Amino acid sequence: MALFGRKKAARAGSADSVDSAASAPSPAEPEGRGPWDVDEVPELGGRIDLGAIRLPKRAGSQVKMELDSKTRRVVAVRLLLDSSSLQLQAFAAPRSEGLWDELREEIAQQVVKQGGSSDERTGSFGRELLARLPARLPDGRTGSRPARFIGVDGPRWFLRAVMSGKATVDTEAAAALEDVLADVVVVRGSEARPPRDLLTLHLPGRSGEPAPDLAGGRPSLDLPKRGPEITETR
Repeated sequence: MALFGRKKAARAGSADSVDSAASAPSPAEPEGRGPWDVDEVPELGGRIDLGAIRLPKRAGSQVKMELDSKTRRVVAVRLLLDSSSLQLQAFAAPRSEGLWDELREEIAQQVVKQGGSSDERTGSFGRELLARLPARLPDGRTGSRPARFIGVDGPRWFLRAVMSGKATVDTEAAAALEDVLADVVVVRGSEARPPRDLLTLHLPGRSGEPAPDLAGGRPSLDLPKRGPEITETR
């Protein structure tokens, strides 16, 4: 993916990046656009520590932690802002290559199996999917709801973002959530993990609590389903 390629090139060094130490950006303020790896932004700054994801704070937003209905494990974080939603999950990825190219096809197939449709396009973070998912309308009829699937390949991690609500049809609302996504920091950790393994999330201020084991296998990269939620911040 283009975004990850930019990061790798910057680390390797180029005519523009090999400057004097005095002109180099501080670790807390990297150049360009994220999402970032924690090695690039080691300080929290104005972000919420949720474990594998450090989420930027935004005025008027609400953050919900999504739980596995059986294990009560935190499996995703959802930010709500002005009738829009941004769901985030971080996964382990191979060292040598990313996941997003193959996952886009898998997600598109899942959408079709559920009776929906999707179109691949180039967005602010590279290739993405604009999907129309089946939904039950208030009057009982079957309709559809749009969702944007965005993937970012990082160093040994993969971040999946799903935008829904107003941000799928309104340019300004989309830009607000894209600004949040571009400021997210992912904390992969150094432990060995198989590809697609969900990186551990926790409630704000509860990093010392052990994560419960996930019965029946680890979470997958299937289409998002709304489960139990805990509202932690506003």
